[in-house]
Amino acid sequence: MGERLKIVGVVGARPNFMKISPLVRALNREPEVFEFILVHTGQHYDPLMNDVFFRDLELPEPDIHLGVGSGSHASQTAKIILGFEKVALELKPHLVVVVGDVNSTVAAALVAGKLGIALAHVEAGLRSHDRRMPEELNRIVTDTLSEVLFTPTRLADKNLLAEGIDPSRIALVGNIMIDSLIRFLGPAAKSPLPGSLGLEPGGYGLVTLHRPSNVDSPAVLAEIVEALLAVARDLPLVFPVHPRTVKMLKAAGLFSRVEKAKGLRLIEPLGYIDFLALLRSAGLVFSDSGGIQEETTYLRVPCLTLRENTERPETIEQGTNVLVGHDGGKIAGEARKILNGGGKKGGALEFWDGNVSLRIAWELKKRKNYFMTPAEIRLAEGARF
Repeated sequence: MGERLKIVGVVGARPNFMKISPLVRALNREPEVFEFILVHTGQHYDPLMNDVFFRDLELPEPDIHLGVGSGSHASQTAKIILGFEKVALELKPHLVVVVGDVNSTVAAALVAGKLGIALAHVEAGLRSHDRRMPEELNRIVTDTLSEVLFTPTRLADKNLLAEGIDPSRIALVGNIMIDSLIRFLGPAAKSPLPGSLGLEPGGYGLVTLHRPSNVDSPAVLAEIVEALLAVARDLPLVFPVHPRTVKMLKAAGLFSRVEKAKGLRLIEPLGYIDFLALLRSAGLVFSDSGGIQEETTYLRVPCLTLRENTERPETIEQGTNVLVGHDGGKIAGEARKILNGGGKKGGALEFWDGNVSLRIAWELKKRKNYFMTPAEIRLAEGARF
């Protein structure tokens, strides 16, 4: 049978959980080939942002929890590096797998690179071309250090090739988050939402807002809030509000107004299945998230993204997504256009088929002997850079 490929998968924040869940299932189907160990950094630690997602996504309890908690980008990344280095030295994995673009992703990538452990990045090659975004820096560093880059789209491949990445390191597998979406659409259809909120399918809008560029500036936050209040006069809006967004709304003196606004309903953050239930039945979505741009495209729900750029341009070119930034007039105007029947049509893109995790598992098996080769030999062969 031979030695198993020992893999450490690293997660830390809510977007990671949706991406690692299908991969955990795929690898655990072949215990004779893979030994998989899940490490949770604790970047997201609130039960509403963490525990409920593990339950909904049927993720096993992490084998190791670093418990780093919150902090600035620098302090949080540093804590993860210190904690994960100890884990990596103890476990001595053949491969570290990271997903997405959060601080946990880049911190684990740096540790793997320094220790000469092979690294694979799931959701590689995404680029907003805006280095003011912390996530963009995380993506660039992680992709540079990765020995295998699992990409979601052909454009992601092109981005990596333009940066000089060896084509042998790139594997186009598709969007793994869509694996989770497809798997849990059935359970989402059984959720009491949106009916328990008194909302009719297609007759409400859904809001998510958390990005620092939107919520940390009182002026920007006020402009977005004004636009949402204007839309709420014509369309009920439900807003599962991020704890940090609550804090910033209060600091900007806006929370009371939002809380009391007619047509705009604040609710607690939701688990994956309940949120998916609201998302699939929404008539319109306002969000500054990355993944929601993809989910709404797959679900054919119009999406107004409260950002100036996106690392997922396919959702604009082929999907339901429109970039509106924080311009109140543009937000309200595009919303009116959608409400009048002018929304873009979406649908599944290439390789958004629910089989991404299986393709990744196949690629890992194919490259098993390479990962298990000592780092100095891999480097001498020039296969890494």
